[in-house]
Amino acid sequence: MDRHAQKRLIRKLDLELFAASLQSQPNPQVQLEQYTTPEGIVANMLYLAAYTHDDILNKSVLDLGCGTGRLGLAAAFLGATEIVGVDIDSTAIKTAQTNTQKAGLSKCVQWINGDIAAIQGRFDTVLQNPPFGVQNRKADQAFLLKALETADKIYSVHKHPEIDEHLIKMLKSSGNFVQVLPSSFLEHFISKSGGTITAVYAMLMTIPKMFEFHRKLKHDFVIDLYVIEKRRN
Repeated sequence: MDRHAQKRLIRKLDLELFAASLQSQPNPQVQLEQYTTPEGIVANMLYLAAYTHDDILNKSVLDLGCGTGRLGLAAAFLGATEIVGVDIDSTAIKTAQTNTQKAGLSKCVQWINGDIAAIQGRFDTVLQNPPFGVQNRKADQAFLLKALETADKIYSVHKHPEIDEHLIKMLKSSGNFVQVLPSSFLEHFISKSGGTITAVYAMLMTIPKMFEFHRKLKHDFVIDLYVIEKRRN
């Protein structure tokens, strides 16, 4: 695909199939909270970023904690002009490189093996599915601060603040997303860090049994996609 010529609307199904074709994390580490972003979440997230908020086509995109590259490569598939992804896990970066070659997107994508703190420069858009802070407390806050430092628009995935069985059932039946209110903690943290939340979209995330402490064959829970703008002084 000629990414510069991509101006037609790509179906969300095609975006989901593209994400599903990419290799997932071969050796996930529990301390890094490495869960491959499901293709449905990728499709919903990028579709909103591209076609509702116009933050992907012809934009420079930073993928923080990129893992195997699903978010960054989906942005390239939709017409982003430059993608930089960073992850501390060398195995994830190697997998992202393999996925990039397979997708034929090497010309516009660069992967960096390192800590997000090393990233400098400015980007139009940040995409991130950071650690939720379950294993390492406040891990997600470092990602939010770096995102606000490097971009004007941020799309960041966070765990829903409570278990809402009604919301889970609604999302299961629709397979889509629904707008919700932000958590009071994240609203305060983002505001004091120089950002403004413009929308929050709840989605259903399902992860298979991956680690010894997982008791179920699969686990359904709600995640929230925060759309954030950096406030201008």
